[in-house]
This record gives sequence, C-alpha cells and structure tokens, in this order.
Amino acid sequence: MTEIKNLTTTKVFEQIKTLLISARNRVVQTVNTTMVYTYFEIGKIIVEHEQAGKKKAKYGAKILKELSKKLTKEFGKGFTKRNLELMRQFYIVYKKTNTLFSQSPNLQLKPSTLSVISKKGQTLSDKSKKTNTLSSKSQKSETVSPKFTLSWSHYVFLMRLDEGERNFYERESTENNWSLRELRRQYDSALFERIALSKDKNGVLEKNLKKYHTPQKSADIIKDPYILEFLGLKEKIHYSESDLEQAIIDKLEHFLLELGKGFTFVSRQQRISFDEEHFFIDLVFYNRLLKCFVLIDLKIGKLKHQDLGQIQMYVHYYDRFVKTKDENPTIGIVLCKDKNDTLVKITLPKKNNQIFASKYKLYLPSKEELRKQLQEVTNLKLEKD
Repeated sequence: MTEIKNLTTTKVFEQIKTLLISARNRVVQTVNTTMVYTYFEIGKIIVEHEQAGKKKAKYGAKILKELSKKLTKEFGKGFTKRNLELMRQFYIVYKKTNTLFSQSPNLQLKPSTLSVISKKGQTLSDKSKKTNTLSSKSQKSETVSPKFTLSWSHYVFLMRLDEGERNFYERESTENNWSLRELRRQYDSALFERIALSKDKNGVLEKNLKKYHTPQKSADIIKDPYILEFLGLKEKIHYSESDLEQAIIDKLEHFLLELGKGFTFVSRQQRISFDEEHFFIDLVFYNRLLKCFVLIDLKIGKLKHQDLGQIQMYVHYYDRFVKTKDENPTIGIVLCKDKNDTLVKITLPKKNNQIFASKYKLYLPSKEELRKQLQEVTNLKLEKD
C-alpha cells in the first residue's frame, strides 16, 4: 500500500514539476520579449530626438553619454553608451521591415547583399524595382506593428547582417528555437549560402531559400555540402566509416540540426535481409514534413558508382517492405568525402528524385568562397535572362 502511495505521489510531483518549469520558462520568455520591445521604443525615442535637433555626430554622442549616466544611476546596469547605440541601431534597422514575421509568413527573401551586376549593368534588385516600388507603396498605406520573437542577444547579432541573410536567420532561429550559440554556429557554417547553392543552381536565390523554408519535395531538404565540424574529427587524421558513424551518434542533436527541418532519428546499422544475405544501413531517419524515411550511407572516400547502386537497393527495399501506403517514397543520401558530379548524373536516372549524393566537410567553410560561387551562379542566371 505504501508503495502505491509513493508511486502516486511521484506521479503528482512530476506533473506539478513539469507545470512549474513550463510556467517559469514562459515568464522568462515574456520578460525577454518585453525587454526587446522596450529597447525598440528606446531606440525610437533617441532617433526622433536626434532628428529633431542637430544632426552632427558629436551632438548624438554627447546625448547618449548623458543619457547613459542618468539611466544607469536610476535603473542600474544595461544602459551603457554602447547599449544605447545598439538600441538606436535596432530601431533604425527594424522600423521599416518590422521583421519578417510581421509582414507575411510567405514573404520571399531579397538577396540585397548578393545582387551582382551583370554585363548589361543590371542587378537582380533592378529587375524587380517596379514590383518592389508597388509593394512598398502598399506597405506605406498600412501600419504594421513589429513582432519580435527572439531574445535581445539574437537581435544584436542579427543587426549586423544584410537584409536577406537577416530575414533568413531570424526565421530559422524562431522556427527551430535556436539558441544564440546555435545561431552563430549556423552563420559560421554559411547556412544561408549553402542552402542557396544546394538547390536548383539555375534558379533564383529567393526561390531556393523558399524551398528550404517550406519543402515540398525530396530535393528541397538536401544540402551539399553538409558541415560536420562539431564531430571533432580531424581532416588529416585517419578514421573509419564506423568512427564517423559513432561520432554522429555521439553528437546526434547537432547532426539533426545540420540535416535541417523535420528530421527524427530512427535507427543505426538497420539490418535488412533477403535470400539469406544481410545488409546494414548506416543511419535511418524520418522526415515529418515530407512524411518519408531518409536513409544515409556513409563513405569516407571518394564516391563510386557502386555506392549509388547500394543506396538505391536500400531505398527500393524500404519502399516495398517498410513504408506504408500513406507515406511518400523513401529518400537515400550517400554522404561522402568527395564525389564526381558527372558520375552521379550518369549513374542515376534522369528523373531521379529519391537518390542523392552530398559531400561532408569536417571544417567550417569560407563564407567568402561560397558567396563568390553564389555570385557566379547569379551572374549566369542574369546572362541567360
């Protein structure tokens, strides 16, 4: 009888504990959100005051210095001259856009930072000038209140990015509940540029990023390359495929974030058997957004055509014996150290939409190099048009 009471008490305790933790988290979130809105309003007051008075830099600096002293004396830490400058910048950056989410959840991103001048002297932004002008006029006729969804630390980081990148990372941080640390890691791994390059290389940046935000087909969730610097494996030190697999399992949470949206882990070394032969699939995931299984085969060397044949066999097996009628066709990814794109193209069917080969890197890429590649792709698109 005593054991039953203890079990009941434990159950009630866990329920109350969960409730209190949830309430505490909501309170913290509410406080953080309130502070972000407050800082936005403080920035607005500072800007409006400066515009009403002298516009010289010395004047503004003097005002902020005096404000800092008075606010610190009245309210304590947090109102240094630098922080007040950030609040002013916060208002200036967000007063026009009012953040991505306050306008439309389907808003297409504008690659302002990556607009490239073609031989004709025309940029991507120039081509859509008429559209932008019309949309800006319609926006002026409506007063939209800003909607901030992240912490102040997130916005301090985001403010230094150009509009296209800022909107992208703001949306991703909100939808995936990224901490500031994860946001910085994704930025350092050049996620923005990688997504743009991983999709239809003849397409437009906005369309590629939109595919990533709202994936409709298997190709929309694939990255190339995948950045696995968090595994801690050194590029020049020998490691086996089992070492790579174990490192991924040890850092599974990080790997799921790198995979992207909607992934859940199913199993490792999944055995499939037929005709008394046994085969082992390195990693099995399920994507909730596309409602399909995703099989990953790891290769530490250069991709061979046999590797593509092997993953095809795994995919066919899952489609015939594992997936249900209401689930979509299985996706197979060979994650390799190096690959020949021509070999992949010739080996796979023309209308292939299930088998993919992607490279992985054990170090953070150069953002400048990726941006250069993206600009080259953009140039080709402009020249074709």
